[in-house]
This record gives sequence, structure tokens and C-alpha cells, in this order.
Amino acid sequence: MNDQTKLQFYASTPEPCGYLPDRQSVSAFANPHLDMDMATYNELIQIGFRRSGGYLYRPHCNDCEACISLRIPVKDYRFSRNDKRTLRKNQDLNLHLNEGKFSEEHFELYRHYINSRHSGGSMENPSRSDYHRFLICDWTDTSFIELRQGRKLLAVAVTDTTSTGLSAVYTFFDPQQQQRSLGHFAILKQIELAQENAVPFLYLGYWIKDCEKMRYKSRYKPAEGFIRDSWTELNN
Repeated sequence: MNDQTKLQFYASTPEPCGYLPDRQSVSAFANPHLDMDMATYNELIQIGFRRSGGYLYRPHCNDCEACISLRIPVKDYRFSRNDKRTLRKNQDLNLHLNEGKFSEEHFELYRHYINSRHSGGSMENPSRSDYHRFLICDWTDTSFIELRQGRKLLAVAVTDTTSTGLSAVYTFFDPQQQQRSLGHFAILKQIELAQENAVPFLYLGYWIKDCEKMRYKSRYKPAEGFIRDSWTELNN
């Protein structure tokens, strides 16, 4: 984006919150009509923004601050006994880094995952266009991290590389492999990759204390949350 271009932000219309009952959600998002670039993304992720496709957004709800942008200072992360068990039971998997481009194999795994984990929801029966709009972006430094057992694809972690760390955009996996804890394993491997690449943080998206399906993020400690315009260490 040209340095002379002033970045503008807009607010979405209120809609029912997908995480907390009886609440309305509003998002602030960067002007989608401007050409975005990694320099802008690098700045916005440091003030709590996330990426969905090519859009950068963060919660902007009236009278609610439940969504907290979370990041892990990877240098200080200590793998728990549960972490080590998860790493051991997946030591037969191979990790491959791929460019952030469309893959039919990835899409089929994503479709299977969504239809299993989000049956009856708005994401059910995704099309290739839905997948592309959600995960593919032509201006980001994105890797699709594959986890394979031999040639069989079990999981994909979509991960952006920014100036201050890796950003875990989304992970999808074979829902029939629940015993492997593949979502947890993918985050642990991203922590290891951030450590190996000597970047300070892994950004984990939004943590919501009172939302059961978001509570899993509280297991990663130490963690920092973006609260009232600054990063603060959390005790979760």
C-alpha cells in the first residue's frame, strides 16, 4: 500500500454473535477497496487484527470486550506433560510446508472437516469459492502446513508469516482422528516453527473466556492478550 494512502476502517452491521448468546457482534475492518500488503498487515496484527481471506478485521462491539486477541511469546513457552504426550503420539506424522495456493486435496479435507464439526451451521457444505474466500490470499506470506501419515493427509494448518511472528489463521483435520488431538498438535508444531525461525510470537486469534469452544486456547501459557490498546500478560 502506498505510504501516502490513508487507511480507512468501516464497521459491519450488527448481527447475532456466534460465540455468546443474546449478544450482537460488530467488526471493524480495513477498507476492502484498497490494495492491501504485508507491511500493513504487519502493523494491524500488532493491534489485534486478524485475516479472513484478504480482509483484515477485529471485533468492535458496543459494551462488550469479550473477544481478546491472543499471542504466545514462544521463547518463554514451556511444553507441558500433555503437550509432550500429544507430540509423542503424533511422532509418526511428517510435516510439509506448501505455498498458500488452492489444492483440491486440501479442499476435500476441509469440506469433510466442516461438515463433520459444523453440521447445520452457516459454514456447512462449503464450495470451492467459499474455501478460497476464507483462506486464500494473493498478497500474504502464507504457508499451508501439511501433516501426513505416509502419503495420507491428516491435517492442514494455514499459517501466515508476519514481521513479529507466525499467525495461526485456521486448522482443519480428519475428524476421524480425534485420538491424535490434531488441532492441539498443529499449534504445538507452529510454536516450534516460530522458535526455529526466531520470531517472537505465535498469534492465535481470539480467545473468549466464557465461550466453551474457545476455552482450549487458555492451555497455552504464557500468553498475552490485546486489551484496551496494549498487550498484557494473561493468567487465563
